[in-house]
Amino acid sequence: MVTVGQRTTFVKPAEVAGQFAPKWYLLDADGMTVGRIATQIATVLMGKHKPCYTPHLDTGDYVIVVNADRVKFVGDAMVHEKMANFTGKTARKEYFRHSQFPGGLKRLTAEQMWAKHPTSLLHQAVRRMMPRTALARHQLDKLKLVAAPAHNHQAQNPEPFPEHLLRS
Repeated sequence: MVTVGQRTTFVKPAEVAGQFAPKWYLLDADGMTVGRIATQIATVLMGKHKPCYTPHLDTGDYVIVVNADRVKFVGDAMVHEKMANFTGKTARKEYFRHSQFPGGLKRLTAEQMWAKHPTSLLHQAVRRMMPRTALARHQLDKLKLVAAPAHNHQAQNPEPFPEHLLRS
């Protein structure tokens, strides 16, 4: 580490690959609230939980989220009749994307997104809690979302997600 002034320390890119190499964490999202879990995942992906955090370097870790389709949404008290984890307001929420062609605005409700890609709502929540930079897009590639309880990253020997980062 290079010390600048009295307090600020920056990690060199070579140290990120060596001493501060990324770890793999496993998180079971069954029954957890989307917004709270998304902030904690974004913190780990950016590396803000490490003492070697440097804003312009990728010091984050990998996160594998199993049961990503079983996250819970909170909001108005009315429970959605088809999906137990949804509230009525959540099911009506609309997500937009544009094809960049005239008239190319695409609208999907949360219920339609959930039916087509069950993990996409959690992915959107994590993406929107990260900065809008090229580095953040690279860090978001370290997020592995799985709708099933099993995953195919056992070779990485993932550790359990740190308890001190799981705020209730």
